[in-house]
Amino acid sequence: MSVRGFGLSVAVLAVLSAGQAFAAGVDLSKPYGDKYGCINRNGQEVAADQMLLLTDEALVTAASACTFTQKQAQADGSLVVTATCEAEGEEGQGPTKFTIKRSAKNAKRLTIADEDGNVMGEVARCR
Repeated sequence: MSVRGFGLSVAVLAVLSAGQAFAAGVDLSKPYGDKYGCINRNGQEVAADQMLLLTDEALVTAASACTFTQKQAQADGSLVVTATCEAEGEEGQGPTKFTIKRSAKNAKRLTIADEDGNVMGEVARCR
């Protein structure tokens, strides 16, 4: 095998490996949410006491909005997100971290947990 052929083989393996790692990881190219999160994904259409909407850029609940500042894929396929959050009724923004991973109960759903490990909820891809 020539050096050029070897280099091409290595490049193909690297692309295939990256594709498999991405497939196992969290893909936020389309929004995820609970019932009211998906209804409200294009703006506040329905008032809800409980709402969870997860996009590639933000996590929105009924009482807060968090904008992602950094995303780090983890070896286990989860995604650790650093965000600045604004809470209803409070002034200023505070930094926080979330872990987003596949649900143990349903691989099509994602689970969102705060930095203390408290599960905020489970979301499904919006239709």
